[in-house]
Amino acid sequence: MPGSAKTEGSFMSEKTAITPRREEDFPEWYQQVIKAADMAENSEVRGCMVIKPWGYALWERMQAVLDGMFKATGHKNAYFPLFIPLSHLQKEADHVEGFATECAVVTHHRLEKKDGKLVPAGQLTEPLIVRPTSETIIGATYAKWVKSYRDLPILINQWANVVRWEMRPRLFLRTAEFLWQEGHTAHETEAEAIAETEKMLGVYETFARDYLAIPVLTGEKSESERFPGAVRTYCIEAMVQDRKAIQAGTSHFLGQNFAKASGIQFQGRDGQLALAWTTSWGVSTRLIGTLIMAHADDDGLILPPRIAPAHVVIIPITPKPESRDAVLEAAHTLAADLRVQTYHGAPLLVEIDDRDLGGGVKSWEWIKKGVPIRIEIGPRDLENGSVALSRRDEPPKQKEFLPQFEAVAKACTLLDDIQQNLLARATAFRDAQTRVIDSKEDFYDYFTPKNSSKPESERSGDGRSQIHGGFALAHWNGSGEVEAKIKEDLKVTIRCIPLETTAEPGACIFTGEPSRQRVVFAKSY
Repeated sequence: MPGSAKTEGSFMSEKTAITPRREEDFPEWYQQVIKAADMAENSEVRGCMVIKPWGYALWERMQAVLDGMFKATGHKNAYFPLFIPLSHLQKEADHVEGFATECAVVTHHRLEKKDGKLVPAGQLTEPLIVRPTSETIIGATYAKWVKSYRDLPILINQWANVVRWEMRPRLFLRTAEFLWQEGHTAHETEAEAIAETEKMLGVYETFARDYLAIPVLTGEKSESERFPGAVRTYCIEAMVQDRKAIQAGTSHFLGQNFAKASGIQFQGRDGQLALAWTTSWGVSTRLIGTLIMAHADDDGLILPPRIAPAHVVIIPITPKPESRDAVLEAAHTLAADLRVQTYHGAPLLVEIDDRDLGGGVKSWEWIKKGVPIRIEIGPRDLENGSVALSRRDEPPKQKEFLPQFEAVAKACTLLDDIQQNLLARATAFRDAQTRVIDSKEDFYDYFTPKNSSKPESERSGDGRSQIHGGFALAHWNGSGEVEAKIKEDLKVTIRCIPLETTAEPGACIFTGEPSRQRVVFAKSY
């Protein structure tokens, strides 16, 4: 699996920092990686999480990069209310139906003491919905802003929290409250709105590939998977190490549906009233969960350098008190030398772990946190003028002893090597677990566990045929009934209808009816 510092055959014989291992219990392994990296924990409110400093620092890095990409494409940030009047949602029937079961509702505006307990009082005239997404409230605002074609386009993004009442929470992947960005734009013409939708999908694809080192498929969602109220929904889909898909970002062409419901109309160039064409697009803290599942190994998190909160951690080794001051001074000098290096247009981010702890304890903490480069420096290194350098994408015990000046000079090159290596490993893994399927029998066989009680190394037959799923490329006739049957039987859904594909008409493997192209099926989070 990508992200592993070991071969598959050594898993059972070599001790790892994370238990259980990935192949033993992937969901629990995921939770333990988060715990070991000290990223987040469950809160006192069911379904909500506390994002701890290391996890939030990662989110801040993602925010900073994405915010720059949004602004480079002409978007500006704004903020809209957390509370949405129920009447706003009722204006868009498909939208409210899609989110109705996930909505948190505020019905009272104060508490009063009764029989020694606080109870809700002051019932609201109209219930307020805690923001599950903002199309309706932003649409009502745009209706006030837009009067003429000269007021268009409106290109706005907001960074916010949203609430969707999640019944099966999982840190970063599914929580009742999560952080995200949501872009909302309004345009004069259909063509402009479609171009905006596609442009922002491209921004997400670039960010996932170039910063998160995650190869993603881009495509359109089927009708049943479409965002409620949208005309078309586009997505980026990632594969993680248990071969499931994660929808890592979406971009929606809303047509004129929300403009009609909200009354976003303007005087056109011909003097006639016209409805605006709108879009929305977003990614969330789910990206952190995707990154963990894509790259982490059985020793903890592995962070792609271009998104890591720290590029290098310097670990002073001070076995004797009398050497401590000299070692710490050398560590700070080394940090200063590294910080003047530029990595992709910004200074290197360097941490010094000067806690009074053993070097091994500190080193393992940073391994589990996933920092790309670790540099150890101790009394013997001072004598030799060298340091011990380790890369997080290589086995934990593997070290390279270098002169200090060489470690400084090579740091940025090594970071690029790590970034490229992580993307190459994730791409190779995804490609190896993607299969073209041409019959219903093979499709059902592909997504049905086989010999699941045995370790993979002991399973019989062709290795790939024994894998419990992955991405399946198969012809489909476009029928929602067929799609629903597959989901019921196998818990498999159409992840996307690829945008960039060679036209390959064929026959649906489930009905024999004509199919325009292959689509991507997978189990998903």
